[in-house]
Amino acid sequence: MAFKPANNIQDLQYFGEFGGVNPSISDSSTYTFLSAKTMFDTFEGNADGCYLYSRHSTPSNLYLGEALAAMEGTETANVTASGMGAITPVILQLCGSGDHIVSSRTIYGGTYAFLKNFTPRFNVSTSFVDITKLDVVEAAITSNTKILYCESVSNPLLEVADIVGLAKLAKKHNLKLVVDNTFSPLSISPAELGADVVIHSLTKFINGSSDTVGGVVCGTQEFINDLRNVNDGACMLLGSTMDSLRAASVLKNLRTLHIRMQQHSLNASYLAERFESLGLKTVYPGLKSHPSHDLFKSMMNDKYGFGGMLTIDVGSIDKANALMELMQEKNLGYLAVSLGFYKTLFSAPGSSTSSEIPEEEQVAMGLSDGLIRFSIGLDADIERTFNTMKTCMETLDILKPEMV
Repeated sequence: MAFKPANNIQDLQYFGEFGGVNPSISDSSTYTFLSAKTMFDTFEGNADGCYLYSRHSTPSNLYLGEALAAMEGTETANVTASGMGAITPVILQLCGSGDHIVSSRTIYGGTYAFLKNFTPRFNVSTSFVDITKLDVVEAAITSNTKILYCESVSNPLLEVADIVGLAKLAKKHNLKLVVDNTFSPLSISPAELGADVVIHSLTKFINGSSDTVGGVVCGTQEFINDLRNVNDGACMLLGSTMDSLRAASVLKNLRTLHIRMQQHSLNASYLAERFESLGLKTVYPGLKSHPSHDLFKSMMNDKYGFGGMLTIDVGSIDKANALMELMQEKNLGYLAVSLGFYKTLFSAPGSSTSSEIPEEEQVAMGLSDGLIRFSIGLDADIERTFNTMKTCMETLDILKPEMV
């Protein structure tokens, strides 16, 4: 039977303390015990259903975590205060001094900076490879490798990872496949395809209102317990805990994710096809010209399309900046980083979200100066949006006005 992530979210039913249709928010930093022994057992991890201290867990965080685990098809999940607050504990939990990571070369700039500049302090090294070439990935694996790391759809170049193929490699070499699924919630379910750990920045599509940051780690009960362990758990000890009020807010927004992703994908697909037809260099997994179009189709869940992210290349940073400023002036969206908002967001990744990546490495991976990354919004009249964007491009000589 086909995996249906939105059904799994819908089937969860939580009652508030007084019969509310939303679960009650646990607005406490610490929790009381009826006996000293129960407190001891909770510290030892032997008291199910008891809460200790909010840095460890709260009812509100568990509600959200269980909903996200249901969405991804994992045993459980742990929510964090940011996407990086999910990524970094996973890496530090799985790796120690002398260990090695094989990572996609096209990943979020913050993740790249952590792997390139920070983990070497702990003698953890990373090889950055073209994740779309399984032979190159396997060649980079050493006897010290512990993790294969990738994004389902990469930031910002929209490369698509062969999660099934990577999972086979991970199993063959006894590695953990960690997949950041931030760009493709509902569309792709990495755990169903063989990933060991699935990460999201909840800040983006899942929350969808650009009013909070958050993250989640979805995995086995054993691994999540390890992350929360009071003695050596990276989530517990690094302290990237989500606030209960924010957890409750994200949970409410999660309920509409399936509707929003359908509209994001519909709008992005329309714009990508129209941009490409005008001769613009357009990258979108839903286009047949995308090198991994068929791979994405083979992995995707029904209904949610190819996602809300696309890129165009307008040739230079000056043209990119001028176009983004004009589009903002024309109320087409915001010149801003991040993604998943109801309005379209656009940025030049080379000087923003991927600025941590050195220029020579940006060139090597194909990240050009003129690249604009779009997070397409929920516009009701996408044809009107396209026409206004086209006029902006004609005004700046990125496109020549059509002959009448």
